Amino acid sequence: MPRYRSRMSNRRSMLTMTGLHRAVLRLSGGRLGRRLGGMPVIELTTTGRSSGLPRTTILTVPHREPMPDGQSGERLIVIASRGGDDAQPAWYLNLVAEPSVQVAPWGEHPQAYRARTADADERARLWPLAVAAYRGYAEYQRKTEREIPVVILEPAPAP
Repeated sequence: MPRYRSRMSNRRSMLTMTGLHRAVLRLSGGRLGRRLGGMPVIELTTTGRSSGLPRTTILTVPHREPMPDGQSGERLIVIASRGGDDAQPAWYLNLVAEPSVQVAPWGEHPQAYRARTADADERARLWPLAVAAYRGYAEYQRKTEREIPVVILEPAPAP
């Protein structure tokens, strides 16, 4: 039986929180807000799927791991939760449409990355690691009928 949804999308509150977080980072010179809930914060820049313009958001990284097969760099794992909203975050829809993204830990220069949604086996392994880093993800999953995507960000190969 489908659940009744009486609440509206939380897009406005998510944009407000992101704006406030960005302001705290800038006003403190990065001394405050570089970590949130114990997780490092990154700026992710995607290409708008309709506009073609750069779109930047602030995200937490609940898990990072070395690249496989001895490749240099590390994978960053981010969660497209949107606070448990039924709609996918715009940044996620953008990177699905164009997986070439820029990633910058706060205050550092952006680096080229490729983004992809974790497959079922990867999600089964990574989701519990994300929930261990931030228990709120489990609650977000309970709040929505969609499966919250786990996104893998990998350094782009040098041109």
